[in-house]
Amino acid sequence: MVNIEAHYSARDIETKILAALREAGLDPEQRLTPEELGALDHFHTGGFGASQRLLELSKIRAGDRVLDIGAGLAGPARMLAVEPGCNVDCIELSPDYCVGANLLNRLTGLEDRVKVYEGSALDQPFGDNSFDAAWMQNVGMNIEDKRKLYEEVFRVLKPGGRFAFQEMAAGDSAASYYPLPWATYPTDNFLVPIEEMQSLLGESGFVSEFFEDASNPQPGGAPAPPPKVQLSLSVYVDDLARKADNAVRSVKEGQIKFVRGVFRADK
Repeated sequence: MVNIEAHYSARDIETKILAALREAGLDPEQRLTPEELGALDHFHTGGFGASQRLLELSKIRAGDRVLDIGAGLAGPARMLAVEPGCNVDCIELSPDYCVGANLLNRLTGLEDRVKVYEGSALDQPFGDNSFDAAWMQNVGMNIEDKRKLYEEVFRVLKPGGRFAFQEMAAGDSAASYYPLPWATYPTDNFLVPIEEMQSLLGESGFVSEFFEDASNPQPGGAPAPPPKVQLSLSVYVDDLARKADNAVRSVKEGQIKFVRGVFRADK
């Protein structure tokens, strides 16, 4: 997820998104698919491909009720709604992202399968034991109180429910290249080491089913950054190309780690 640095009216946001879709060669007058939008609305490391990989790991099934935490424009939620075929509730703090997500839900005809709620991941408007799975991509680095975050996720999951996430973690030395996609300044950056992340998840009631440091999937390689041309860039973030380059450099130099996990709510 990227930091939002401006706030526009709902009409302005929709106008800019529609213009961005046309510029990308898409026709918003025709029913769009999550695959067509995938290069534009997956605002996280690795883009659409990383979402598909997390889906494989999560074992989310058709008919599952899924919570997408920090959903942004809800690209992964729409992917899950179509394949494997889930009902997805999204919680998103930014009203601007909520406007964009609801517009794209309508353009894909998925407004009945994907619901967007404005709110905090630390105080979710859902009952206990509501979801079969929770999904989160590149969100925790903006949240300082990770214990509260994991406790909220655990609360809303059914017994045995899965928490699938990809995240940035603190590396071997402090991050030094700013701005980053999620942090313009060091004070905005709430990364913790992998060991602390795993410990907090365990203390919150989760049991690890899968966890990996995917920072360098191939020798000399690093996870792909967010695409430098993103949906309605002028609405949601400025200077993204430089921020994405800083993130890639930070991963390559070990200042930041890219991790994936699937944890089970042990209730």
